Amino acid sequence: MVLNLRRAAITGGVLALTATGLGSQPKSTPEAQHIEIVASRFSFAPNEITVKKGVPVTISVRSTDVTHGLFIEAFGVKTTNIKKDRPEDLTMVPQTAGTFQGKCAHFCGKGHGSMIFTVHVVE
Repeated sequence: MVLNLRRAAITGGVLALTATGLGSQPKSTPEAQHIEIVASRFSFAPNEITVKKGVPVTISVRSTDVTHGLFIEAFGVKTTNIKKDRPEDLTMVPQTAGTFQGKCAHFCGKGHGSMIFTVHVVE
């Protein structure tokens, strides 16, 4: 009788732990964001984006005219060879909230210096 009570107590404890383990679901990974950017002399469209901290972001950059690039130092993102109608994907996971600047990373003509890109990272 005592043995059956011990078995029942152990079985109940194991079932309770199993149920607790099953009830706690792992945190889901945030869905990645995809943003398309068009580069043309001498701007990006859109030239500002807002993304969430900790959420993966893929930026597809396409040129409509000459070779361009995109450099966002804060995220370690840099490409210098975005050719006309050949999009390039850049992926980043922003870890800090704030406003960050990017720019064209391939000299594309007289107005090259005005090709500024802004990334707003929110919580």
